[in-house]
Amino acid sequence: MSLAMTKAEREAYLAALHVGVISIEQAGAPPLSVPIWYDYDPAIGVWVLTSKSSAKGRALEAAGRFTLVAQDEKPPAYRYVSVEGRIVETRPADREKDSRPMARRYFGQELGDQYTDQGASDESFVYVMRPERWRTVDYRKLGGA
Repeated sequence: MSLAMTKAEREAYLAALHVGVISIEQAGAPPLSVPIWYDYDPAIGVWVLTSKSSAKGRALEAAGRFTLVAQDEKPPAYRYVSVEGRIVETRPADREKDSRPMARRYFGQELGDQYTDQGASDESFVYVMRPERWRTVDYRKLGGA
């Protein structure tokens, strides 16, 4: 029995709310791996927001690609989706089209608006990655979960 997710399962899982872990290659150093907010739409890809001057931003600019993992670590229903690919778009984040929706996704409307209105993401850029490779596991497929 395969524990891999179908295309529909993996896309729905990745689109659901999870804090992702982004991993980015770094020349002469181990990959940078840190938690990050993200969003996903099959028509667009995976996108993250970060400042170009942050460690993540500098690594993304240099590598031009990243890996993102979203997981549910609660046994026995452990599952994850890992995607990797090239960055296909980089642009300054728009407060209303990018930053506010991302903050609301993770904090809800009231706290998300407060976070955005405090300017916490004013220097952010949007990095869009189109997944080229998927890795998935869903232990719920064993039954009983």
